[in-house]
Parts: sequence; structure tokens; C-alpha cells
Amino acid sequence: MTSTDTASCLVQFAKAPILGQVKTRLQSSLGEQGCLDLHCALVEHVLSQFVHETGICQQLWCSEPHPYFQQLVEGLPVSLHLQQGNDLGMRMASAFQTCLHHYDKVVLIGSDCPALSVQTLNATLQLLDEVPAAFVPAEDGGYVLVGLTRFDPTLFQGIPWGSSEVMNATRSRLSEIGWDWRELEMLSDIDRPDDLYLLSGYKKLDFFAKNY
Repeated sequence: MTSTDTASCLVQFAKAPILGQVKTRLQSSLGEQGCLDLHCALVEHVLSQFVHETGICQQLWCSEPHPYFQQLVEGLPVSLHLQQGNDLGMRMASAFQTCLHHYDKVVLIGSDCPALSVQTLNATLQLLDEVPAAFVPAEDGGYVLVGLTRFDPTLFQGIPWGSSEVMNATRSRLSEIGWDWRELEMLSDIDRPDDLYLLSGYKKLDFFAKNY
């Protein structure tokens, strides 16, 4: 398979929309139902940013089976997959290992960053022509996007997921395994009450910025 855009895959990770189990750090501002509604709105917003892009395979990888996901992708050129592994690192590693068997470039994103765009995706794919790894760091110390052209499981092992040291630990691991990498402009996840203002101006997300 040659290194072209048609040999690229975009993987979106999403948690199942279960009341009380999503966006829990926002419960003080939104309540359980509001957190569930925001979670679904973010999943749909991120998915919609890329669904009309040609030349790239789009996949939605779910934390567990849920009818919401089937309804969401009905009629869309998006395939559903089930995440495998006991923690985030194992699940990401599994997705990359699977997809890199079929695609030259694999880009994995979450469902918490509304600022992710086609421009960000295209910039990442361009960087992956030059280096084996590219990232979009998050303001909270993690990352909202990782793109790879090769697989090494140690990139996802021993990382303090959910902490402010995720990106720093990943940089150290990249240096240890001798990979070159590039980073794009930092973006923000929507995880805490102070982040809600960042939803302003996004269709179907603006409600949460104005009403909570």
C-alpha cells in the first residue's frame, strides 16, 4: 500500500453514553443528565467534522456496545469497532496495531475537543510523511490527537493516563524508542466546569456554554 491519503484512517474513540459515567468532572455544573447530553453532543460534533472528507477511512471505536452508536452512524460512511483493553493505553495500542495492518497512516482522536478540524487532520497527515508520530497536545497536559505510521506498544505503556504528565511522559518514551515526532498547536479538551466557555460558537454545543 503506497503512502497516499487513501491509505489513511481516522479513528475516533468514544465512551458509551451511560448516565453517571460520562463527563463526571462536570457534574457539579451540569448534573448527570447534562453531562450525558454534552457527551453525546461532543461525540456527534467531532464525528461530523470529518464525515464528509473523502480519501480517508473513518472509524468510530466504542468503549462498549450501545444502540446509540448504531443509530449515530446509520447511513454514514463510518464503521463501528469495539475498543479492546483494560486501560486507555491498551485500548489505543490495540486500535493502532489493528489499523496499521491496513493503513499507512492512522490518526486517533477522542471526542472531547470540539476545536479539532479538517485542517488539523490534514496538517497531521502531512507531518506523517516526514516523521512516524505526530501529536496535538492538550492544555491539560495530555493530547487530543496522535497520528502514527508505525507501531510500538511501549508508546502506550506506563503512561499516567488522566494526569497532567501524559504528554511529557509520551515525549520521554518517544525519545527512549528513538522516534522523531512533531507537535501541532495545543488545543483544549472539555473536561471541567472552567472549560464550558470554550463551547461558545459551536453549533449544538453553544447551549452548554450559555446555559450552565
